[in-house]
Amino acid sequence: MPGTTTARSVPRSEVPLSYAAVGATQAEDLLYFPPKGFHPMERRARLGSGTERFEVASAKLMAWGVQRGAGITVGDIQPAGPSTTDYAGLVFDESGTPVGPRAAHPEQGYGEDGTPLVSAGTTAELTVRAFGLRFRAPIRVVYLVNEPGRIGFAYGTLPGHPESGEESFVVEHLSDDSVWIVVRAFSRPSTWFYRLGLPVLRIVQARATRRYLRALMPSKGA
Repeated sequence: MPGTTTARSVPRSEVPLSYAAVGATQAEDLLYFPPKGFHPMERRARLGSGTERFEVASAKLMAWGVQRGAGITVGDIQPAGPSTTDYAGLVFDESGTPVGPRAAHPEQGYGEDGTPLVSAGTTAELTVRAFGLRFRAPIRVVYLVNEPGRIGFAYGTLPGHPESGEESFVVEHLSDDSVWIVVRAFSRPSTWFYRLGLPVLRIVQARATRRYLRALMPSKGA
């Protein structure tokens, strides 16, 4: 059920991810050296060109636009709460002198419809429909990408997800002024039941990825 995670009703924010290689979608050699036992994947598509295209596509991406544009329902979104143990480093002035701590949890942003925007530590439940069936897929955002010319995030799987692994979604503005969406992932079936249906699981994954790549196209309103 949404909002519950185990028979002992542990809050979803405290449930560990269902894989160990957290953040491995950032590895440059992911396709050649994925975490042991996992299947790697990378796909990209051009979204157009120019700063405006990059900014519009990035904003939609961080409002769960890739998932929603792929026909996936994003529900039970729970932003991470602050903790007394959080530490995000220091803020430095122009001379390099530390002037104070960096906020570990900046103010949570919300979309026009009131939906919480993607933020680090956020959990959500994705609902995927395929072959007349509904698959529940709980996830947690494990890192954000906020660099000049690169905006995005990655989420990892929680117990109950059909797969175990991580998926990242990044919009890139390259030096030739082109704008791209890049999807990277590594995954494997989460249980013996889903291992039996591996060919079907791969079909569902491939179909979802194709939809991800189209979700931010200008024709989709991004």
